[in-house]
Amino acid sequence: MKVLLSALFCLLLQASITLGQDNKPLELADVEGNPHQPLKVEEGKKAVVLLFVSPYCPTAGKFLPEFNRIAAENGPSFSFYLVHSDPETKVTDAYKQAVLNEVKSTVLLDKDQALAKKLNARITPECVVLNPAGEVVYQGRMNDLYLAPTKRQRQATTKELSDALEAIAAGKPVVTPHTEAVGCKIGGLAP
Repeated sequence: MKVLLSALFCLLLQASITLGQDNKPLELADVEGNPHQPLKVEEGKKAVVLLFVSPYCPTAGKFLPEFNRIAAENGPSFSFYLVHSDPETKVTDAYKQAVLNEVKSTVLLDKDQALAKKLNARITPECVVLNPAGEVVYQGRMNDLYLAPTKRQRQATTKELSDALEAIAAGKPVVTPHTEAVGCKIGGLAP
């Protein structure tokens, strides 16, 4: 709780988002107040994987176990982030969602929606994969578990995010670089 209160204090004291101003890279704070550059691929990694989520979207929550599994399997080759871009998201709710779902990936706060706007992310859950050149090589759903916001299958029959990461790891182009994400709209973004 002390760490969480400290993080809230740090977030209130500093503006942690810079986007293209004076050629500074986009920087976001995590739920503990630490800065990260989610558009930058770390040395030794093949890509950055971002999953836009919300603690208030039941659809997004259903994908966290699968995201955890994918991150655990691919952690050596890729960087993984959960991104909360709804300005109404409380830090405590983002933190609680991560703890309850045993999320090991870094959880970022995009309160000003700079990252969501830059990547044109509109839905939770929505995946975006960026290569070292900063190009989006995959954007869309993790899989087809949901065919519509309230139409869930018993199990997914596709695995678009995993397929994209397999291709990238093998040095091949992503066969299907864009799919439609299904879930909740990110609050505060124009349609």
